[in-house]
Amino acid sequence: MGAVAITPSPSRHKAVRVIPGFRLALGFTLTYLALIVLFPLSAVFLKTFTLTWDAFWTAVTNERVVASYKLTFGASLLGALINVIFGGIVAWVLVRYRFPGKKIIDALVDLPFALPTAVAGIALTALYSANGWIGRYLEPLGIKVAFTPLGVLVALTFIGLPFVVRTVQPVLEEAERELEEAAASLGANRLQTFTKVIFPTILPALLTGFALAFARATGEYGSVIFIAGNMPMVSEITPLFIITKLEQYDYTGATAIAVVMLLVSFVLLLTINLLQAWTRKRGRAEKV
Repeated sequence: MGAVAITPSPSRHKAVRVIPGFRLALGFTLTYLALIVLFPLSAVFLKTFTLTWDAFWTAVTNERVVASYKLTFGASLLGALINVIFGGIVAWVLVRYRFPGKKIIDALVDLPFALPTAVAGIALTALYSANGWIGRYLEPLGIKVAFTPLGVLVALTFIGLPFVVRTVQPVLEEAERELEEAAASLGANRLQTFTKVIFPTILPALLTGFALAFARATGEYGSVIFIAGNMPMVSEITPLFIITKLEQYDYTGATAIAVVMLLVSFVLLLTINLLQAWTRKRGRAEKV
């Protein structure tokens, strides 16, 4: 009789796990998130709850505070939108073209990550002040950047650029160029190829980059205070106002303003994440 090979049933073998099991890994995850994220945020809310509702409302709706909200969130949104457009172009050039000095430009994209924020603020102020290298040419044209809300926008755009580029870049690298060639062979022009083939592919990455750039900008402090001028009702950002409250030992007032910033940022980021999930779902449905 010939030997019969007996193949073990797959159900008898347990999956080999490289890292600890689910329960242990989940325990580490929840503990780490609680220590790093949940407890600090809870402390902010608990400190704010010591205020009465009237005191809280007075602290967060002060005319000077509302002006700082408008500047902070408005400049952050506008800066993130600018980075979505031009950051997407930078990512496209770095992925699709070869040219001398490409690696240097690619490294320069990460400069806002590595540069201390105070150094960035001083450098931008030196460039865009009335006697700066760029500001001296803008001043005669009536364009004043340093010590104005425009300076805040420049600083927030500067620190947010890497988030968009580094989010879109890998998506473009993995994109199938055959689809673009197929669209061109079927008679699609460049605009149609971009809107129908390329843009749907990179849209979730653009939304992610926008969310990251916006979140980073809303909490930015070091690079803004130098170029903003910090004039009340004009160029004063909310993080600076929080620092001012802390220096005055008004801890409850500072945490109340911080809670408002936290809630607004959370709602905006949640909206963006839901929109991103919707675009991915629609993209998968279209492929099917």
